[in-house]
Amino acid sequence: MDSTLAQLDAVLAEPIRDCLALDGEGNPCVEARTPVELEREIGLPGGHIFHADLAFPYRLGDDDSPAARWGVATGHANILLCGAGAVRGGGVSGIGGHNAAMAVLERG
Repeated sequence: MDSTLAQLDAVLAEPIRDCLALDGEGNPCVEARTPVELEREIGLPGGHIFHADLAFPYRLGDDDSPAARWGVATGHANILLCGAGAVRGGGVSGIGGHNAAMAVLERG
């Protein structure tokens, strides 16, 4: 673990070691899972944390609406998906909200 943390610290502005929670024995509380493990253990299809493959910059398909192209379409014309479940994900990036706004602006 020390070599891994040293590698991360080499490219980060501040050391990550101080940010990690430690267990009762002083070991970092770090857990990693493969997509196969995520699918098996918690039922994420394909192990995708964003529910499906991400697509960039436009999603192409039968629906040519701005909402579909920006990956924020739902089954309702005036409701757009703005969170992490959007086609391009989101997490804490805010990209889902950005893309929903772009779809609204394009739609006029």
